[in-house]
Amino acid sequence: EIPRGTGSGFVWDASGNIVTNYHVIEDADRAEVTLADGSTWQAKLVGFAREKDLAVLHIDAPPELLPSIVVGESRNLKVGQTVLAIGNPFGFDQTLTTGIVSALGREIESTDGIPIRDVIQTDAAINPGNSGGPLIDASGRVIGINTLVRSGPGAGLGFAIPINLARRVADQLASGGEVVHPYLGLQLVPLTARRARENNRDPAALLQLPERDGALVQRVLENSPAERAGLRRGDLVVSVADQPIRDPAALLQRVDRSEVGQPLPITVLRGQRQLSLSIRPAALPRAG
Repeated sequence: EIPRGTGSGFVWDASGNIVTNYHVIEDADRAEVTLADGSTWQAKLVGFAREKDLAVLHIDAPPELLPSIVVGESRNLKVGQTVLAIGNPFGFDQTLTTGIVSALGREIESTDGIPIRDVIQTDAAINPGNSGGPLIDASGRVIGINTLVRSGPGAGLGFAIPINLARRVADQLASGGEVVHPYLGLQLVPLTARRARENNRDPAALLQLPERDGALVQRVLENSPAERAGLRRGDLVVSVADQPIRDPAALLQRVDRSEVGQPLPITVLRGQRQLSLSIRPAALPRAG
């Protein structure tokens, strides 16, 4: 047999949960996991988040074969710092490549076509088969999950899902098999406030907005967390939890990192007034 897909992964915890990319196991009838000692184990799919390109498998291996990697922090990464990628490129297992963080805050698309934001870009060699493997820092802590390579003339560019996002998703998948997505119930103008003012064809340009950027609210959904918090059409969101919001993408990133049900301080401009509100993200309703 020739496997439909091969990739990498890493031990998430001593109970036998393994994290990888969703696209590695997409449409698979079965999966096997080969550990560092060469032993192979039948794997059961615990859960997946197609929109984040993440999946959790489970194997019934003894704890002594399951040393879990130390999870690091992706929030404070710096361009230029050393990173290492571990994986199974082209079937050459346990391969280590090195490089640097070459850019931060990139955006790629999941298999569903949904944007994955705040992605890490690296020049460490990442090739087919590396998908799902860890990107680690110089201290051996995992800071990302290698997911994609863009090739062209010269060296390819690798991308990794930041571990702060992956940690939240993987923990939810490992515990319940389903990811809860926080949402506010807002529709935003897909432009910065400044560009909205300059675009006379956009109705939002008619709003009397101050000369600053932010996320412009186009609509507040009925019975949503945003409505309960008092947000209105035309409000300009300028900060969330004391972090400045420059554009709609920044607001979506911040909400995606929030916790369902936990109060989130938000600052908006309404005309010439600045208002401080508190909003509690709810779980995104499931389709159907």
